[in-house]
Amino acid sequence: MTTDTPARLLQLLSLLQTPREWPGGELADRLGVSRRTVRRDIDRLRELGYPVQASKGSDGGYRLVAGKAMPPLVLDDEEAVAIAVGLRAGAGHAVEGVDEASVRALAKLEQVLPSRLRHRVSTLQAATTALTSGDGASIAPETLTVMASTVAGHERLRFGYRTKDGTGSRRVVEPYRLVSTGRRWYLVAYDLDREDWRTFRVDRVSEPFATGARFAPRELPTGSAAEYLRQSMYRRQETYEFAVTFAASAEVVGARVPGWVGVPEAVAEGRCRLRGESGDAVEWLAIRLAMTGVDFTVESPEELVECVRGLGERLVRAAGG
Repeated sequence: MTTDTPARLLQLLSLLQTPREWPGGELADRLGVSRRTVRRDIDRLRELGYPVQASKGSDGGYRLVAGKAMPPLVLDDEEAVAIAVGLRAGAGHAVEGVDEASVRALAKLEQVLPSRLRHRVSTLQAATTALTSGDGASIAPETLTVMASTVAGHERLRFGYRTKDGTGSRRVVEPYRLVSTGRRWYLVAYDLDREDWRTFRVDRVSEPFATGARFAPRELPTGSAAEYLRQSMYRRQETYEFAVTFAASAEVVGARVPGWVGVPEAVAEGRCRLRGESGDAVEWLAIRLAMTGVDFTVESPEELVECVRGLGERLVRAAGG
């Protein structure tokens, strides 16, 4: 019998988070208390914001349902390890759709994981290899979690940084946001030594260290970290505009191209046009368009037209045509 009320509530919550309906009598037996105590504990959970639904009947059942807000979850050891492994694998490879919210969740989870479970997570990850698409570099999840913690806590961050030409330096920054482009992670931060905003590729960061020094967040020059990163990337490289028409709906094409390529717009029934600006090599964009599996016509630029034509001819020859 569980006599401690907080411990009993946690045990009750853990049972209710299993997706099924629990008869009141079964819950009472599991907890070693009376059905009246179960009803009181259910009321306490409701007061804490957990949407527990009761069904009428001879025995009466209880089920945890979706509510208006996200209440805290109670995870057992196996569930916590599974979630941590999944989040670390996704975050470490900058998988498209795994953004800063996922990294924040990982940081919160690893902060409270007991050492024995943290060891299991590390062992499982070391024993597995993820097959990922794209050319994004792998990143140690610990690097992302340290950065996410300093972003959330407005805490200054110190790290080593290697530029594109291999030059190394030490940086002390006020981290603002982590941004995922689908292939890479970037940190948008205010560089204290250079007294200006900077973007850093996270795969070039080493030994990140939270200094413990708090700061008041500065106002970013642009409306969002994503927009600042986009402008920063385009300032550093030559870009070109492109336009492509697809023989499929905007919904179909939009599901097959990553967001960083662009957003297709409908031009006629069963047809759409994709316009955008890219700093990638035209060869990469040509291959990415071909990977949609949808017939398309390149409108511009001419370099992309020639690249697609040459790629098509090589593929035909490779197939013996």
